[in-house]
Amino acid sequence: MQSRPKIAWRWLLANFVQREITSRYAGSASGLAWTIFNPLAQLAILALVFGTLLRVPQDMLGGASFAAFLSVALWPWLMFNEGLRRAIESIPANAPLIRKVAFPHELLIYSAVASSFVVNLVGWVAVLIALSLYGEPVRWAGLVLAAPLLVAQFAFTVGLSAALAAAQVVLRDVEHALGIALSILFYATPIVYPLAVIPEPWRGWIALNPLAYMVGRYRDLVLGTAGVQWQDFAVLAVSLAVLAAGLAAFRRISPYFEDLL
Repeated sequence: MQSRPKIAWRWLLANFVQREITSRYAGSASGLAWTIFNPLAQLAILALVFGTLLRVPQDMLGGASFAAFLSVALWPWLMFNEGLRRAIESIPANAPLIRKVAFPHELLIYSAVASSFVVNLVGWVAVLIALSLYGEPVRWAGLVLAAPLLVAQFAFTVGLSAALAAAQVVLRDVEHALGIALSILFYATPIVYPLAVIPEPWRGWIALNPLAYMVGRYRDLVLGTAGVQWQDFAVLAVSLAVLAAGLAAFRRISPYFEDLL
């Protein structure tokens, strides 16, 4: 399997990513526009509930509207959430291909996560442009400075996806438990609320969530005046460790996929 030149695997990975993106809404009238419509609908619902009905205090939003505060965190969450779900589904969905063709199975994980990041990154930028035109304090240089965090989030998502995808082949309960876990993780991450509203004794537990750190830093960089911090690279190092561990677990089980699927 590994004797094929790396350039062939790069071509196959690019093909998988393209297939993942184009097949999402194949046959729908609006096509890839749904990648913008669906998150915007979520944004509208969350903004109504938490920004209007429950009213997050304005002085905790750093001078931005609640829509801007929420948008900067929501799309990175969608990258993680959608990438994780699609990666876990990618192995059983491609069972016929795995049985017939010899290729590195982790390419399916890479393509699932990469396509989710690409699609939602485009949506994120589009929403930030709209917010900027509306007068929100969007700092484009901050988006560039967020690159190490995006790389860290991608590595973390791939590593976790690889480990869970391998576990899902062995134990089919993983997919069902994941939905519950992601629902808990969504509200354990300060996406729809500022961390300041959490009682002090609980903030330490929230800090154990790596996504909580990333979300806070995205806001600091894109809506504030913060610069790159050394902690960003520490998170990147931890994420790369998660990536290495996840891929090691995946590669240990992947030779048996043909028998287990």
